[in-house]
Amino acid sequence: MRVLLVEDDAVLADGLARVLRGHGMAVELLRSGSEADAALLRPDAAEVVVLDIGLPGLDGLEVLRRLRARAGAVPVLLLTARDAIEDRVRGLELGADDYLVKPFATPELVARLKALARRNVPQPAVLGLGSLTLDTQAKRARVGERVIDLSVREWAVLEYLFLHSARVVSKQQIIDAILPWGEDVTTNAVEVYISRVRQKTADAGISIRTIRGFGYMLEASAAADGHA
Repeated sequence: MRVLLVEDDAVLADGLARVLRGHGMAVELLRSGSEADAALLRPDAAEVVVLDIGLPGLDGLEVLRRLRARAGAVPVLLLTARDAIEDRVRGLELGADDYLVKPFATPELVARLKALARRNVPQPAVLGLGSLTLDTQAKRARVGERVIDLSVREWAVLEYLFLHSARVVSKQQIIDAILPWGEDVTTNAVEVYISRVRQKTADAGISIRTIRGFGYMLEASAAADGHA
């Protein structure tokens, strides 16, 4: 993942860059709003932007405004030390995709960036496996013609497994995928969601296998040996 990090606090910026690079991200670090505005003229500048609001010269909100005025669609996560809710509301109105208020935990930043990058990847409108189909635009799942009643998090778990079918995904990867929907999610909660999804798709010709010590894998039942 290519990340454009715009932060004028040298100590914080260097620390964040190290953390993100430690998670395999390619980080371009800039210190001012004018530098960020110029960099974002490049169509391939980044897959995700981390943008501090309180920048010298052009502030982060102006950089964001200019980006969206040019129809730039790259996801932007704002960093702010300001307590006023007006700043956060203004950022969202200008087109920010997410924000974090300083101080924040770096694992949360990493998880939010991964979530933003996933949401920005074009996905097929309809996914299918066995007799199960997922309409990713309407957020609706069907077994044959029957609509499955799924909660928001059950949908998020099933969609993530679908998009990574025939591959093992860990509980932590699933947690990261459903993080945007609210409070902290535990590994025990993931097990509950997996169990509910299994029950609701029992006649769909699919299997969610438990790969002990690693996670889960979605596959067609004909190729599955059953799940634990």
